[in-house]
Amino acid sequence: MAKDSYLVGLIGSGIGPSLSPALHQREADRQGLRYLYRLIDIDVAGVPPEAVGRLVRAARDLGFDGLNITHPCKQLVIEHLDALAPQAEALGAVNTVVFEAGGRAVGHNTDVTGFAASFARGLRDAPLESVVQLGAGGAGAAVAHATLTLGAERVTVVDAVAGRAAGLAEQLCGQFGAGRAVSAGPERLPELLAGADGLVHATPTGMAAHPGMPLAAELLHPGLWVAEVVYRPLETELVRTARALGCAVLDGGGMAVFQAADAFRLFTGREPDSGRMLADIAELGERSAGQVV
Repeated sequence: MAKDSYLVGLIGSGIGPSLSPALHQREADRQGLRYLYRLIDIDVAGVPPEAVGRLVRAARDLGFDGLNITHPCKQLVIEHLDALAPQAEALGAVNTVVFEAGGRAVGHNTDVTGFAASFARGLRDAPLESVVQLGAGGAGAAVAHATLTLGAERVTVVDAVAGRAAGLAEQLCGQFGAGRAVSAGPERLPELLAGADGLVHATPTGMAAHPGMPLAAELLHPGLWVAEVVYRPLETELVRTARALGCAVLDGGGMAVFQAADAFRLFTGREPDSGRMLADIAELGERSAGQVV
């Protein structure tokens, strides 16, 4: 028989403002489940990102059913898992861990499907000939993969760490074909964005714990669509600035909902209602707007 009680959690840095607990618990309440979602913030615990393996083992020993994993642990967690789902293995990043019978820890990545679903819903007719992406970390790997899956002809990956951008571009070309992804340094952003169709932002900048803009505002222009990965706040400075300039904009809320829905399905085996969860995040975002978090 299916379980009706679940214990799950989120491991990451600066996750106090996360809406994941509320998204999961609201949907669980509607389905009549007892569902406890705990935050495991490495900053609060005073441990480095490399402690993620110890935290995963502790959660398994304590009877957790699964974990979400976020910045900066999505890649570090891999070596501590027993197996990876094909998509997580291809990406080299995990955002969801399911503890199977016997305690086997299996890593999944719902960021890919979450971003793809959100993009298809919010920027359905956006041109995809040339896309610039800021960020080559765990989230960056997922959204670049999703963008190419959606039909982008070329993604240029820009990261402050040159080797990381080059590594992701090489990985993407291995999966999607030569020339589909290239890397570049931040100094090339002016020329790249001048001729690009869209910008995908996949760094922590803009989060409550990392406020600000990831690039100079003057590099944005009305012919550019902008897709944000950060969802707390829903209106980051990038989203607000791009919208004011007349850019087509996708905030991070849709990705947050669709990845959460996929994780909920993995944890419980039950089908979530993503439409209701989209309404939830809109309400939760409005409720927290203007709060200092």
